Amino acid sequence: MGGFAIDNGFLIVAVCAGAVGLFFVGLTTIVGRINDPARRRFEAIARGNAPGDGEARGKLRAALLLPFARFLMPASGSERGTMTEKLRHAGLLSPSALQIVYAVKGLLGITLPLAWYGISLFFPGLTSSRIVYGALFAAFIGLILPNLWLDRRVAIRHRRLRNGFPDALDLLTVCVESGLGLAAAIQRVADELEVSHPELAAELAQVNVQMRAGVERETALRALSDRTGLDDIRGLVGLLVQTLRFGTGIADALRIYSEEFRDKRMQRAEEAAAKIGTKLIFPLVFCLFPSFFVVAIGPAVIRLVAAFSATK
Repeated sequence: MGGFAIDNGFLIVAVCAGAVGLFFVGLTTIVGRINDPARRRFEAIARGNAPGDGEARGKLRAALLLPFARFLMPASGSERGTMTEKLRHAGLLSPSALQIVYAVKGLLGITLPLAWYGISLFFPGLTSSRIVYGALFAAFIGLILPNLWLDRRVAIRHRRLRNGFPDALDLLTVCVESGLGLAAAIQRVADELEVSHPELAAELAQVNVQMRAGVERETALRALSDRTGLDDIRGLVGLLVQTLRFGTGIADALRIYSEEFRDKRMQRAEEAAAKIGTKLIFPLVFCLFPSFFVVAIGPAVIRLVAAFSATK
């Protein structure tokens, strides 16, 4: 019986270990399939074969939301310009993007208070003042949620562009030094980065399309800087515009800028490393030191309490 129990326990452990192993294998397979560049390329090609579906859905959303936006659009031109610039940095270049954002803000500002009112009906203990304050708070949340979403989208897109910019700069330098012209080099870099950094590749491809359509190179490059809003790309665009204007060598300028950019990246890394000590103060004070004091001083405090209680 003892041996049979041991065999059963070993069998249970083996089955559990196998199940855990299969779970992690399946999880890594799913993650690998999601992050597979070839799979993403095939999906992009499949989406490119039927672009009309996305355009139709976008037109349908715009047709449903634009009537609400007419009453919510800001009268101030500066506010419109700021929001338009933020939408451009987020990659939302549709002409109706501004109207859709304000329409969504209006809808959320109306539906969330109504939803709060419907929820409050199930809590008869709530006073009318609390219901009113809750509705005002819900309306406030509904008005700021699109702004928070847009800010997060801009931050994510900037991070992706910033991560792909060093590779793009090195590839552009190599292509120009190998004898390619600026337009051909930009197109080659866009083709190489299409899978690893699709946002930056799309921006570079758009610059090349504008150049081929007859737009001046300086105008196309400045449009790239305006669409992205990154200081690194703005510096590269300023360097290329100055090089084209004065007729100096693009390869030498790109090599110098690449070296300067590496120095800036090293300085930013050193700055981030220098801030680690300051950022660790709060976790240490609120998380590590209390547990340390409990372990170090706790036994002594317990003995003191026991000694004083014994004397009484």
